[in-house]
Amino acid sequence: MALRAAAPSTPTRVLIVDDSAAARAMFKVIVESDPALKVMAAVPDAYAAARAMRTELPDVILLDLELPGMDGLTFLRKIMQQHPIPVVVCSSHVGAGSDAMVAALELGAREVISKPAARNDLERQEASIRICDAIRASSETERRRSQPEPRPLAPGPKLTADEILPARPPRSVPDTMPVVCIGASTGGTEALRDVLTALPASAPPIVIVQHMPRGFTAAFARRLNSLCAIEVLEAEDEMQVLPGRAIIAQGDRHLLLRRRNQGYRVSVLDGAYVCRHRPSVDVLFRSAAQEAGANALGIIMTGMGDDGARCMAEMRAAGAETIAQNEETCVVYGMPREAVAHGGIQKVEPLDRIAVRITEFGRRFAERMVR
Repeated sequence: MALRAAAPSTPTRVLIVDDSAAARAMFKVIVESDPALKVMAAVPDAYAAARAMRTELPDVILLDLELPGMDGLTFLRKIMQQHPIPVVVCSSHVGAGSDAMVAALELGAREVISKPAARNDLERQEASIRICDAIRASSETERRRSQPEPRPLAPGPKLTADEILPARPPRSVPDTMPVVCIGASTGGTEALRDVLTALPASAPPIVIVQHMPRGFTAAFARRLNSLCAIEVLEAEDEMQVLPGRAIIAQGDRHLLLRRRNQGYRVSVLDGAYVCRHRPSVDVLFRSAAQEAGANALGIIMTGMGDDGARCMAEMRAAGAETIAQNEETCVVYGMPREAVAHGGIQKVEPLDRIAVRITEFGRRFAERMVR
C-alpha cells in the first residue's frame, strides 16, 4: 500500500510510541483533547511503530526514549536517516537521562519535554498544553502554514514583566562592556547550537533565555560547552557575565541582567510566569534595557507566541541594537514576528548571519575602547 501524508486541511496525525500502557492511554487523551490533532496509533515499541508506518506515515511521532528492544535514541536515528519525520521526545528520565535528551535534539528531535507526573489538575492542564503545543509546533515546519495562536503555557491571566521587574528608565551606562541577550523557544535548541558554535572564543558576553523545562538546561549547556569555542554555562545566581562566556537560564527560573560597576552579573529568580513562561524572554530583555541600554544587542529567535516582543521594544528605545531571525530560517515564526510588529526590531537576519552580527557587535565595542 502506498504511503500517504495528511492533506494540509486535516488534523495533524500523531503516532505515540511508549512501552507503558498507562502512558499511552494518557497521551491519547491529551492529544485528542486538541481538535487540531488526531492519534494515528499508539504502540509499545519501535518495531510496532515501524510496522504502523509501513502503510501510513504520521505527521508527528511522540516518542519515549526508554523502550524495549530498540531504544528511543536508536529509533530516532533510524527515522532521521531513512525518512525524516518531526519527532517530539517525551521522557520521565529527565535527571539521569538529560544528556540523552540533548542528544535527541542533536539527532533531529524537534522538541524534548518531560513526561508529566500529573499530580493534580493544574499539572495535568499544564502538561496537556505543553505536549499539544510541542506537537503542533513540530508539524509547522513540514506544513509551512500559519501557526494558530497557542493556548497558554500556564493558566490564568497573561502577566507582563512588571510581575518580576517594574518598568523604569534605563540607567546611564556609558562605560559598561557590551552584552548580547538572546531569547528563543520552539526550534531554539538547534538554532542556538548553530549560532554559538560559529562564534570565536573572543565573542562578547552572552545571556540566553531558551524556553526549556527544569532539568534540561544543565545538560543542554554542557553539550553546547563541549561543542563551542566559547564557554557555555547554566546560570547560577550572581554568576559573572564575561567575554567568551554564554549563560543559559535555568529551566523554570527567570534570568535577569544586573550591572556591577563596568560589568554585569546575572540574577536567578523564582516568580510568576511572564507571557506564560518561566524563564521569560521579556524579563531578560527588560533587565537588559534598564541595566545595559545602548551597550546591549538583543536577538529574538524562533519560537511560538510573543514572549520578548514588548521588552525588545524597550531595549530598542534604550538605544540597544536589535535583531530578529527571519521567517525562512525559523521553525516557528512567532516570537520574531511579534517583535517586529511591536516596533522593536532594527534588522531581520537569517540564522547563518546571527553569529556574524554578534562578532561584529563585539568588535565595534573593542575598537571604541581602543580609541
